[in-house]
Amino acid sequence: MSEDFEIKNKVADSGLVNLDISALVPKGKRIGIDLKDFLFEGLILKEKDFREKVAALNGENYRDCYVYIYNSADAIVPLWAYFLLTAKITDSASKVVFGNREDLEVLLMHNAIQTYDFTDMTGKRILVKGCSDENIPENAYIELVEQLKPIAKSLMFGEACSNVPIFKN
Repeated sequence: MSEDFEIKNKVADSGLVNLDISALVPKGKRIGIDLKDFLFEGLILKEKDFREKVAALNGENYRDCYVYIYNSADAIVPLWAYFLLTAKITDSASKVVFGNREDLEVLLMHNAIQTYDFTDMTGKRILVKGCSDENIPENAYIELVEQLKPIAKSLMFGEACSNVPIFKN
Protein backbone atom coordinates (compact mmCIF):
# COMPACT_ATOMS: atom_id res chain seq x y z
CA MET A 1 0.00 0.00 0.00
CA SER A 2 2.27 2.67 -1.32
CA GLU A 3 0.95 6.01 -2.40
CA ASP A 4 3.08 8.31 -4.50
CA PHE A 5 2.91 11.88 -3.40
CA GLU A 6 5.22 14.79 -3.67
CA ILE A 7 5.88 17.31 -0.94
CA LYS A 8 6.10 20.76 -2.44
CA ASN A 9 7.63 23.80 -0.87
CA LYS A 10 5.24 26.50 -2.02
CA VAL A 11 7.51 29.26 -0.74
CA ALA A 12 10.46 27.96 -2.76
CA ASP A 13 8.27 27.56 -5.84
CA SER A 14 6.83 31.06 -5.52
CA GLY A 15 9.94 32.81 -6.85
CA LEU A 16 10.14 34.81 -3.64
CA VAL A 17 13.61 36.18 -2.84
CA ASN A 18 14.37 36.10 0.87
CA LEU A 19 16.64 38.95 1.92
CA ASP A 20 18.21 38.82 5.36
CA ILE A 21 19.49 42.34 5.94
CA SER A 22 21.75 41.10 8.73
CA ALA A 23 23.91 39.47 6.04
CA LEU A 24 24.92 43.00 5.00
CA VAL A 25 26.24 43.96 8.46
CA PRO A 26 30.02 44.35 8.18
CA LYS A 27 31.88 41.86 10.34
CA GLY A 28 34.59 43.09 12.66
CA LYS A 29 35.29 44.35 16.13
CA ARG A 30 33.87 47.70 17.23
CA ILE A 31 35.99 49.90 19.52
CA GLY A 32 35.12 53.23 21.11
CA ILE A 33 37.72 55.85 22.01
CA ASP A 34 36.66 58.41 24.61
CA LEU A 35 38.52 61.69 24.21
CA LYS A 36 38.01 62.31 27.92
CA ASP A 37 40.84 59.83 28.51
CA PHE A 38 43.20 62.12 26.59
CA LEU A 39 42.32 65.30 28.49
CA PHE A 40 44.08 66.77 31.51
CA GLU A 41 41.93 65.82 34.51
CA GLY A 42 39.31 64.76 31.99
CA LEU A 43 38.42 68.38 31.29
CA ILE A 44 41.12 70.34 29.49
CA LEU A 45 43.04 69.61 26.35
CA LYS A 46 46.71 70.42 26.82
CA GLU A 47 48.28 70.10 23.40
CA LYS A 48 51.61 68.63 24.51
CA ASP A 49 49.96 66.03 26.80
CA PHE A 50 47.36 65.20 24.18
CA ARG A 51 49.97 64.67 21.48
CA GLU A 52 52.00 62.43 23.81
CA LYS A 53 48.98 60.26 24.63
CA VAL A 54 48.04 59.93 20.97
CA ALA A 55 51.65 59.09 20.05
CA ALA A 56 51.65 56.38 22.73
CA LEU A 57 48.66 54.62 21.15
CA ASN A 58 49.46 51.39 19.39
CA GLY A 59 47.69 51.63 16.02
CA GLU A 60 47.83 47.85 15.68
CA ASN A 61 45.26 47.57 18.50
CA TYR A 62 42.77 48.94 15.97
CA ARG A 63 43.76 46.69 13.05
CA ASP A 64 40.64 45.83 10.98
CA CYS A 65 38.36 47.32 13.64
CA TYR A 66 35.53 49.79 13.30
CA VAL A 67 36.31 52.72 15.60
CA TYR A 68 34.04 55.42 16.93
CA ILE A 69 35.51 58.47 18.64
CA TYR A 70 33.38 60.26 21.20
CA ASN A 71 33.75 62.71 24.06
CA SER A 72 31.93 61.94 27.30
CA ALA A 73 33.48 64.94 29.08
CA ASP A 74 31.82 68.32 29.24
CA ALA A 75 34.84 69.86 27.53
CA ILE A 76 35.39 71.77 24.34
CA VAL A 77 37.80 69.91 22.12
CA PRO A 78 39.35 71.63 19.10
CA LEU A 79 38.77 69.97 15.74
CA TRP A 80 42.46 69.35 15.17
CA ALA A 81 42.38 66.86 18.07
CA TYR A 82 40.05 64.62 16.07
CA PHE A 83 42.35 64.96 13.06
CA LEU A 84 45.38 63.94 15.12
CA LEU A 85 43.71 60.92 16.71
CA THR A 86 42.21 59.75 13.43
CA ALA A 87 45.55 60.11 11.63
CA LYS A 88 47.12 57.81 14.23
CA ILE A 89 44.69 54.91 13.75
CA THR A 90 43.26 55.30 10.25
CA ASP A 91 45.99 53.22 8.59
CA SER A 92 45.03 50.14 10.58
CA ALA A 93 41.32 50.62 11.35
CA SER A 94 38.68 49.59 8.82
CA LYS A 95 36.67 52.74 9.50
CA VAL A 96 36.88 55.66 11.94
CA VAL A 97 33.88 57.89 12.71
CA PHE A 98 32.96 60.58 15.19
CA GLY A 99 29.96 59.68 17.34
CA ASN A 100 28.66 56.84 19.43
CA ARG A 101 28.30 53.14 18.63
CA GLU A 102 24.87 53.69 17.11
CA ASP A 103 26.25 56.39 14.78
CA LEU A 104 28.92 53.94 13.67
CA GLU A 105 26.36 51.19 12.96
CA VAL A 106 24.14 53.56 10.96
CA LEU A 107 27.10 54.61 8.81
CA LEU A 108 28.33 51.04 8.31
CA MET A 109 24.89 49.89 7.18
CA HIS A 110 24.53 52.94 4.95
CA ASN A 111 27.80 52.09 3.22
CA ALA A 112 26.87 48.40 2.96
CA ILE A 113 23.47 49.12 1.37
CA GLN A 114 24.82 51.80 -0.98
CA THR A 115 27.55 49.50 -2.30
CA TYR A 116 25.54 46.25 -2.47
CA ASP A 117 24.61 45.07 -5.97
CA PHE A 118 20.84 44.53 -5.98
CA THR A 119 20.57 44.00 -9.76
CA ASP A 120 19.84 40.27 -9.40
CA MET A 121 16.63 41.26 -7.57
CA THR A 122 15.27 43.25 -10.51
CA GLY A 123 11.68 42.28 -11.24
CA LYS A 124 11.55 39.86 -8.29
CA ARG A 125 9.21 39.51 -5.35
CA ILE A 126 11.36 40.27 -2.29
CA LEU A 127 10.73 39.35 1.31
CA VAL A 128 12.91 41.17 3.83
CA LYS A 129 13.39 38.98 6.87
CA GLY A 130 11.71 40.49 9.91
CA CYS A 131 13.71 39.02 12.78
CA SER A 132 17.46 39.07 13.17
CA ASP A 133 20.06 38.28 15.80
CA GLU A 134 21.89 41.44 14.72
CA ASN A 135 20.93 44.90 15.92
CA ILE A 136 19.95 46.58 12.66
CA PRO A 137 19.55 50.38 12.68
CA GLU A 138 16.07 51.46 11.60
CA ASN A 139 17.60 53.73 8.98
CA ALA A 140 18.92 50.65 7.18
CA TYR A 141 15.37 49.53 6.41
CA ILE A 142 14.54 52.96 5.01
CA GLU A 143 17.59 52.90 2.76
CA LEU A 144 16.81 49.35 1.71
CA VAL A 145 13.34 50.39 0.51
CA GLU A 146 14.90 53.28 -1.42
CA GLN A 147 17.18 50.83 -3.21
CA LEU A 148 14.56 48.15 -3.88
CA LYS A 149 11.48 50.19 -4.81
CA PRO A 150 12.69 51.12 -8.32
CA ILE A 151 13.67 47.53 -9.21
CA ALA A 152 11.49 45.06 -7.29
CA LYS A 153 8.20 43.63 -8.50
CA SER A 154 6.99 43.65 -4.90
CA LEU A 155 8.38 44.06 -1.42
CA MET A 156 7.21 42.39 1.77
CA PHE A 157 8.47 42.43 5.33
CA GLY A 158 8.37 39.60 7.85
CA GLU A 159 8.29 35.85 7.32
CA ALA A 160 6.88 33.88 4.40
CA CYS A 161 3.98 32.59 6.50
CA SER A 162 3.06 36.03 7.87
CA ASN A 163 4.37 39.01 5.98
CA VAL A 164 3.38 42.63 5.61
CA PRO A 165 3.07 43.82 2.01
CA ILE A 166 5.00 47.06 1.51
CA PHE A 167 4.45 47.77 -2.19
CA LYS A 168 3.76 46.22 -5.60
CA ASN A 169 5.01 47.61 -8.90
